[in-house]
Amino acid sequence: MWIHSINPILIHLGPLQIRWYGITYVIGFLFAAWIIHKYRSHLNMSKDDVWDLMLYVVLGVLIGSRIFEVFWEPRYYLTNPLNFFKIWQGGMSFHGGFVGIITGVWLYARKTKRSFAQLADVLAMPSMFALAFGRIANFINGELWGTIADQTKIWWCVNFKNTGGGDLCRHPQQLYAAAYRFVITGWLWFLLSKNKFKDGFLFWNFVLLEGIGRFIVDFWREDTFWGPFTIGQWFSAAMILVATIMMIKLYRKEWKKIFSE
Repeated sequence: MWIHSINPILIHLGPLQIRWYGITYVIGFLFAAWIIHKYRSHLNMSKDDVWDLMLYVVLGVLIGSRIFEVFWEPRYYLTNPLNFFKIWQGGMSFHGGFVGIITGVWLYARKTKRSFAQLADVLAMPSMFALAFGRIANFINGELWGTIADQTKIWWCVNFKNTGGGDLCRHPQQLYAAAYRFVITGWLWFLLSKNKFKDGFLFWNFVLLEGIGRFIVDFWREDTFWGPFTIGQWFSAAMILVATIMMIKLYRKEWKKIFSE
């Protein structure tokens, strides 16, 4: 067992604090901007267009993730609404960020008369990469604790007593989530490099695989249950269902292209 003792603050500059959590989001956004820039000719975008799109993405992620976070901790946010704006303390809902980024990209695509599916395909891989980094940041913050583990069997369990998790051995489910997302990132990068699929195929891969991964890993996450599953699992189940329907309806032939020349 390892006792969590990581300082979430990287640098103190007087009243200013630079936190690992914020750094991971900056890295994620910059990586997404780099990928969009790399494929901007395919998307018929200028350099200024890339940064305009990233503004929509950033706003969508921040607003959506915080709104959905209220589902997880309603008392914390409703008793003190100012907590909603303290994003540096963590608490960024994936499902809210997902809805937010879709909304932002859709609004940008509608405004500029571009294809939402093309934009979503290119953003899928860097978005998954950013999500993986985000879970590492959650681990550094000592939040989103895993369920209690048997220390005699789970030697890699972590004690989060310094961040409010009690003097208990817990699954580091944040790292489980980061691991599967890095794997999905590699898969999406592979698909993106092939550059021969119907628009929307990568996006729906993102939705399907993230839904499956999140649904499974949440079994090791301490969270609020609605019936037999956590809130996150219900949202993930909806993602799996919708993505499966879309794959069957629109993209059955695309799977044959994956390993073909």
